[in-house]
Amino acid sequence: MSRICDLTGKKPLSGHYVSHSNVKTKRKFYPNLHLKKFFVPELEQWIQLKICNAALRTIDKKGIYQYLKELETKGDINIK
Repeated sequence: MSRICDLTGKKPLSGHYVSHSNVKTKRKFYPNLHLKKFFVPELEQWIQLKICNAALRTIDKKGIYQYLKELETKGDINIK
């Protein structure tokens, strides 16, 4: 299971743990992903998406269908 947001494309970033003595050790920063099911009335079907918290907030603001249409016009996704 890849840790990539289906809508925004956010994925893990790399960085360092920094100790008190300033020793740096590799680490990863993972996006805040959630597995959610949405009902899209315009398409009359349920879709399951792995989305980050930022995408979830945008869906709450604009609505799932409007957000999917915006991403389709950008060419990021394809709605059937």
